Amino acid sequence: MTMEKDILAASILIVDDKDANVQLLLSLLDEGGYTQVSATQDPTQVCDLHRRHDYDLILLDIQMPVLDGFGVMEGLKASAHDNYLPVIVLTAQPGHKLHALQAGAKDFISKPFDLLEVKTRIHNMLEVRLLYRKLEGHNKVLELAVQERTAELRESEARYRSLTELASDWYWEQDESGELTRVSGPVLEMLGWRAEPQADANGHGAKRECSWDGGWDEHERATLQARIAARLPFLDFVFHRTQAGGQRQQFRVSGQPMFDQRCRFVGYRGIGVEVMPSR
Repeated sequence: MTMEKDILAASILIVDDKDANVQLLLSLLDEGGYTQVSATQDPTQVCDLHRRHDYDLILLDIQMPVLDGFGVMEGLKASAHDNYLPVIVLTAQPGHKLHALQAGAKDFISKPFDLLEVKTRIHNMLEVRLLYRKLEGHNKVLELAVQERTAELRESEARYRSLTELASDWYWEQDESGELTRVSGPVLEMLGWRAEPQADANGHGAKRECSWDGGWDEHERATLQARIAARLPFLDFVFHRTQAGGQRQQFRVSGQPMFDQRCRFVGYRGIGVEVMPSR
């Protein structure tokens, strides 16, 4: 099985100041088929070794001179690149077990060693650790995929705008309150809209709100406004306007509502062309 192979290939560091304990654990792990096992009797080296090798598991003795296991765990937490501390403590003191778990250790092995218990706890710990790493890697892949997809959507949006602006007389965008935020082409002149600057709270000019001049077919205008108010898309909607001199204009517009990533309505965008009215 792939998981079992990954477990046996996991990197393990034994930390114990007693050579007899180190040799016993090395022999036990070698017999169990583990292939990436190293050891140190100097607890002051552990943090540096872990920074360089990023061990999947550290078997850590608690009672050691110069720096005990609790001090080692504090150093590991301070230099950790993630929140997972891959430590099983080795202790002969029952009172140290709870303290070690509170300090961040994931499990403990009692001394003197019960060899079956040692094998089982190491295997179980590595299985959890490798699953954690796979989940972490999967999340990074998903995050990268989302970033790539977002970039693709932005590029597609830019292409959409370019194509619609080329294929129509005008392109527009408006926000959720109906204020124009983007206009391309002579939309204001063609539709007879008046763009009036809106002042912000400090009295400075902000967005431009559009109002309609007269001459529009009121039924068509009401129908179009109702579609926009209902946040409905519309395709090739035809409406008319009669100019002051009696000339009748005909327009065809298409639009669609816009939503952000949280599905919140943020406005409309659309295109329009002036067409010759049928005789």
